[in-house]
Amino acid sequence: MQHDTGSVRSKLIIMAVSTTLVALLAASMAMLVYDLRTFQQYWVDDLMTQADIMASVSAPALAFNDSSAAQKNLAVLKVRPQILSGAIYTAAGTRFAAYTQQSREPSYPARPGRPGYSIERGELVVYHNIIENGELLGTVYLRARYALVDRMLDYGMILGAVMLAALAIAALVASRLQTGITTPLQAVTNVAREVMQRRDFSLRVPGHERGEIGVLVAAFNDMLAEIGRRSHALQEANLTLEHEMQVRHRAEQALLLADRRKDEFLATLAHELRNPLAPIRTGLDILRIRSGDAQATQRATDIMERQLRQMVRLVDDLLDVSRINTGKFAIKMGRVELKAVVNDALEVVRSYIELHGHELVIDLPDRPVFLHGDGTRLAQILSNLLNNAAKYTNRGGRVSLTARVEDKILTVCVADNGIGIAPEMLDHVFEMFVQVDSTLERTNAGLGVGLSLARRLVELHGGTIEASGGGVGRGSEFTVRLPIVVEPEMPTKSTPAAYISAENYRILLADDNVDFVNSIGALLSAMGHSVVITHNGPDALTAAARFCPDYAFLDIGLPKMSGYDLARGIRKLPCGSITLLVAVTGWGQEKDRQLAFEAGFDHHMVKPVRFEQIEEILSNRSLIKKVRG
Repeated sequence: MQHDTGSVRSKLIIMAVSTTLVALLAASMAMLVYDLRTFQQYWVDDLMTQADIMASVSAPALAFNDSSAAQKNLAVLKVRPQILSGAIYTAAGTRFAAYTQQSREPSYPARPGRPGYSIERGELVVYHNIIENGELLGTVYLRARYALVDRMLDYGMILGAVMLAALAIAALVASRLQTGITTPLQAVTNVAREVMQRRDFSLRVPGHERGEIGVLVAAFNDMLAEIGRRSHALQEANLTLEHEMQVRHRAEQALLLADRRKDEFLATLAHELRNPLAPIRTGLDILRIRSGDAQATQRATDIMERQLRQMVRLVDDLLDVSRINTGKFAIKMGRVELKAVVNDALEVVRSYIELHGHELVIDLPDRPVFLHGDGTRLAQILSNLLNNAAKYTNRGGRVSLTARVEDKILTVCVADNGIGIAPEMLDHVFEMFVQVDSTLERTNAGLGVGLSLARRLVELHGGTIEASGGGVGRGSEFTVRLPIVVEPEMPTKSTPAAYISAENYRILLADDNVDFVNSIGALLSAMGHSVVITHNGPDALTAAARFCPDYAFLDIGLPKMSGYDLARGIRKLPCGSITLLVAVTGWGQEKDRQLAFEAGFDHHMVKPVRFEQIEEILSNRSLIKKVRG
């Protein structure tokens, strides 16, 4: 069942969300009306109270005809910036004293109105009589801001945020609960699809569902049985059916011819996804049959891991192309070093190149080259080009990657001595689903999306990519030019190919994954470091107080005490200020990184963690000398 707007799943979710939306709208409107009425009453009561106070203090001034005293009483209103103006009128209706804000032009009514309040042009106006011993002495006039619209907008924004959150929760709950309905319907859809493809009306939907779904499944099975009987009778009784089938076949052939490239892609996709399944299946059999043979187990594990990486790569490329086509793809620009990008790319393709027995030649500039781009996507560009070169080069060939900088333009060339590219194909190799060699003899022809994805990623970085070669059988070369080279901020040494610790440190490891932390601890100990391993928060805090580690790699989800609390506890120790804390967690969103840094961590690493990442942190000695306030 397709997850589109016409599917049952989508309709169930839309129904739940719509019901929730109607209820929320009704409740929100009621709350909004109530709040606005309360808000209005509050302002009216407040201004009436202010007018009453002003009437009380101004009665003597009116009685003794002391306008200066009345003016001073009105001047007190400047502490209430929401009151725009005010005035005191005598019993005869003449203005006795007045007040207005400095930023406002004086404007008062010629005569006071009747006691009470009114709303004029978005402002609240109050008239209050001044009565002394039952005698009317005058009237107090006040005009104040009445920010009803602002109040309504603020309250509306709050209600809108609450509604969005509630709708998101409703959609999530509905998506979880809809499986009881959509799963049987999915089974019906699958059987219907197989019946259409195989013309086998003996197929039936399995299961014994209850209620209306059960009735639907039973009716569908009965319908298949009836259609099968009628189809058999018609095939035997009516020879014209064969002619209709021939017409339908010709129509299908016309559609297949019109959509040939897409069909070729789907076939290739199925082939590419099935290919790794065979060695993975074999590897599982080896693990089951020869579980005691360490060498065979390791070989099987290597095969399965390599094939799994290939499948993940295919899926990732397809997803990236889809995101780019739909405008949902974004790159995170930052400062990256060329050698680090190349190392990341080689880490992805090195095993594939070695598997084919190719010679790999790397030639990079001696000085550091810093780029302004997305390091992950730049590495993906190079890995796609290297993978493509290895794929279309016969076993034992040569693959090279060279880079040079000219006039602040980085030029990277990936070349091979493989099967080459026909001259008429040079302008088409970057198109979607196009393959240089799609013959059956080359079983790893690929999906035809790698080069297209590489071109789009290069264009997102403001660069260009082009293909060249000497023709079929004479190799090929892909040249990437990126106008994003910047000078380094300070002189630095080249990044080494592997990080090797030159000093011995005290290292604390805290993780409840015993196998992971013990293996990391063994590697660090073999490098000469002093390592203490713990498996819960309190033990780690005790060890930190006794051990005074230089580095502490802490899991966030520790038993008895979270990694955040553990980090705060270590920072409170006398030696806690010199310890470099590294959070090791499976949560990698920006809010998780922020929580880690707020708790006192210096680094945030997302599982699964490679040992090279730990080595890289240990290789930077300046971090351990960092002094915290």
